[in-house]
Amino acid sequence: MTSSNEQVSFPRQYARTQRFMLGAPRGFGVAPDGSRVVFLRSGSGTDRSHRLWVLDLEGPDGPVERLAADPELLLGGAAEELSPEERARRERSREGSAGIVGYALDGAAELAAFALSGRLFAAELRAGTARELPVPGPVVDPRPSPDGRWVAYAAGGALRVTGADGTGDRALAEPEPGADGVTYGLAEFVASEEMDRSRGFWWAPDSDRLLVARVDESPVRRWWIADPAHPEREPQPVAYPAAGTPNADVRLFVVDLTGNRTEVLWDRASFPYLARVHWSSAGAPLLLVQARDQRSQAYLTVDPETGATDTLRVDEDPVWLDLFSGVPAWTPDGRLVRIADRDGARVLVVGDRALTDARLHVRAVLDVGAEDVLISASTGEAAGDGGAPETGEIHVYRVGEQGVERVSETPGVHAAVRSGAGATTGSGAGAGTRAEAGSGAVTVLSSAGPDAPGITVRVLRDGKRLAEVVSYAQRPVLSAGVTLVEAGERRIPCAVLLPSSWREGDGPLPVLLDPYGGPHGQRVVAAHNPHLTSRWFAEQGFAVIVADGRGTPGRSPAWEKAISGDFTLSLDDQVDALHALAERFPLDLGRVAIRGWSFGGYLAGLAALRRPDVFHAAVVGAPVTDWRLYDTHYTERYLGGGPEEKPGVYAANSLLSEAGLTEPREPARPMMLVHGLADDNVVMAHTLRLSSALLAAGRPHEVLPLSGVTHMTPQEQVAENLLLLQVDFLRRSLGLR
Repeated sequence: MTSSNEQVSFPRQYARTQRFMLGAPRGFGVAPDGSRVVFLRSGSGTDRSHRLWVLDLEGPDGPVERLAADPELLLGGAAEELSPEERARRERSREGSAGIVGYALDGAAELAAFALSGRLFAAELRAGTARELPVPGPVVDPRPSPDGRWVAYAAGGALRVTGADGTGDRALAEPEPGADGVTYGLAEFVASEEMDRSRGFWWAPDSDRLLVARVDESPVRRWWIADPAHPEREPQPVAYPAAGTPNADVRLFVVDLTGNRTEVLWDRASFPYLARVHWSSAGAPLLLVQARDQRSQAYLTVDPETGATDTLRVDEDPVWLDLFSGVPAWTPDGRLVRIADRDGARVLVVGDRALTDARLHVRAVLDVGAEDVLISASTGEAAGDGGAPETGEIHVYRVGEQGVERVSETPGVHAAVRSGAGATTGSGAGAGTRAEAGSGAVTVLSSAGPDAPGITVRVLRDGKRLAEVVSYAQRPVLSAGVTLVEAGERRIPCAVLLPSSWREGDGPLPVLLDPYGGPHGQRVVAAHNPHLTSRWFAEQGFAVIVADGRGTPGRSPAWEKAISGDFTLSLDDQVDALHALAERFPLDLGRVAIRGWSFGGYLAGLAALRRPDVFHAAVVGAPVTDWRLYDTHYTERYLGGGPEEKPGVYAANSLLSEAGLTEPREPARPMMLVHGLADDNVVMAHTLRLSSALLAAGRPHEVLPLSGVTHMTPQEQVAENLLLLQVDFLRRSLGLR
């Protein structure tokens, strides 16, 4: 670490490095022939601008890195200008960096397409050249055809295509005259925010046509996001489908390269959510569509000639059905690959056969090969053999007819990208990645462990190390020093961090719970960097606890679904973890605070209002306070329907209603409310209404409105001072000064 890094404070370094992700390689793609690896990486640990790189694996002198596309050169030094559509895409994916933040490859990984400042660029990866393709913009989500001859992209509400040589640009599908709110080729809000589907079009494997989503947002109610710091600016309209209100109308078309289109027909009244689309040479186009209540879903095959669909299978669940990355898909010999909940376990199913059991909790499919399926999985509930629990670990496994083999070896968080997967997007292969392979296959392995910062990225051929991808990420000025344990009768996964200066005999410490604690958000992970902010709070004199209670992912279907209709169980587990850990760690239960953001902010508010006997102060960041104001797909899944169907459930789970605070208890505890004024996911109305209700009830609180800040954390200077203000609030509230 350089001396300049040592002089900077952790909060500033954490913000400046974007959580130490800048400079780290990411977004890997592997050529099917195993000749090269494509990836993104910025120039340093503080450089926001990502470049496109190629690692040639078969050079005469061994593997060699080379730069494939540099945004600064391609834009002639001009600053990036993002269209509203691109800003929305980045907000949904929580992408805060710049430059080339995503790319797509043709089938041979010889052509990469990407957008910069709303302009279309293509990089010829063998030749090492990149150039702009002259097309109308602003361009969003460009993707080459598998044969590399064409690039399709969304612009101006239309789905367009151009030749890879920059000729023949034309619209293939565009909104009808007067069809306000209609777009082709883009994902709707709930698809990108909640379903993990950011795409709106898919190439046919023979490159002669595409599946294109048509999204009509006209039924969706409009909300308005104003900027009070700039009263001269008009409020921005947002099509936001709040719980119980209409969603966007989503249809799907087969469109050929001349613009002829055929609608794909299915029972959209019963299954309105287009959750997944898969089109490979192994079978017919494959759709996964869900009912609005998400208790039933259908796997459909599509006839591209007629648009007719056949139902391959229908799944049902009395609580809800989860969506998973990488499935559904076909094996090369035409069997359906899916992840399913069976007999209390989450398993990999190929054809009609489950290839894993309750010893593993399957999280995602990473690659489907001829002989095996590469998966990401946690230890399952039935894995216990008397050994130590693998708390927070995520591993990679090869699964085939002959059994299951773990690929990742060291404790930590692992994932993988493997050659032979075909076209890919480069917008997030993710930290903690390791891969294995079959004969001759190339795998990119990234591994994050609990004891060392950052990730290690290795390239393997046939399981043997071939190269390592260098990371330019900064080394943190703090070391996490985290202890991972299980707490209480329910064995709640927890991370515990004590001040490094604490010694036996120093006495009990004031406690800070630092959870997310809800769906999709696993915080207790066996990796170093995710615990750094908690470590910083510990160095301010707190015993910090992070607990992943019921509702958090990675353990079992029953664990995740236990909160159905009752988010307050998440709070119960925070309390149980706290009391169980107090028997093992020096915790002062008379001075307990909680902080959180998003669902964690909701949990912090719930703790202060419902359990003031346990919690003495709360930092409530970007909270959902009234679940009627959050989106359809998320809220209706977890609360069991819309607010008109379940008014009592919504009232019991919300912090407030029209009548004021819901079930507030005494004594009143101090709360710090923090919210971004530009947040279009959890809108500022949540915090404003909570503040009004607290004021009406005479309860102490303070509000920090963050001008220009969205649901993502704020910029460098604001982020540093925000953490310092939180510490000051916690010390004042707990009587520590």
